[in-house]
Amino acid sequence: MALYLVESTLKEKISDKEEFEGSVEKLKTSLEQNNVNLIEVQVSKDFERVFFIFESESADTLEKALKDEGVAIDLIKEVRIVGKELEEVKKQADKVNYLVEWNLPEDLTMDQYLARKKKNSVHYAEVPEVSFSRTYVCEDMTKCLCFYDAPDEDAVKRAREAVNTPLDSITEINND
Repeated sequence: MALYLVESTLKEKISDKEEFEGSVEKLKTSLEQNNVNLIEVQVSKDFERVFFIFESESADTLEKALKDEGVAIDLIKEVRIVGKELEEVKKQADKVNYLVEWNLPEDLTMDQYLARKKKNSVHYAEVPEVSFSRTYVCEDMTKCLCFYDAPDEDAVKRAREAVNTPLDSITEINND
């Protein structure tokens, strides 16, 4: 089974975390019947963008199951997790409140990315108010999503500068 990132824009208006979690629980139960497992879901503070991580036999199986459930798919990509073990993420034990998207340079390979991450990650200590949690890197090396717990957006930017890594966008995650 592989991991897949699915980015979605919510069609219906959801106003609070409880309502969102209820709809995610129904989706999770339905998808399990298709041998698709929801690993993680993060929603933007305004409840407009959703970032899912699924475990599935194939992208086609996942895409069909999501379409059958009426989920709008903006992006679906196979990913690998960096910085945490999958079993840790499944426990949902850590808190994140910011998601950074970085569109990777065309010439960057996975091996180069991993070496760069290993070399630079020690510099997170320079911004102690920020905790790096995990990254999902698209296997096609087009983008990555990095999750942080930080007091504010500026702190996340300082952390990215400390590890000498650019960012394309920052999304505040709803974790109330």
